[in-house]
Amino acid sequence: MCETKNVSSCGVLFRTGTQMKAGQPVEYLITLPGYKGAEVRLRCMGKVIRHASEVEIAATLERYEFVREA
Repeated sequence: MCETKNVSSCGVLFRTGTQMKAGQPVEYLITLPGYKGAEVRLRCMGKVIRHASEVEIAATLERYEFVREA
């Protein structure tokens, strides 16, 4: 489980207890508030750029897709 700290059009900064190396591919899910309480979920793919601290990871946002509820 991760906590998003910052999101931009080209990447994300998040807190995690998982060790990750720079250059490692990463897939993450972002949940955004939507219209009338419906959530919008994005499955994002990128790679780790750097460690902002011991528990914070910066990663790119290279591709994303909307996750539709079944």
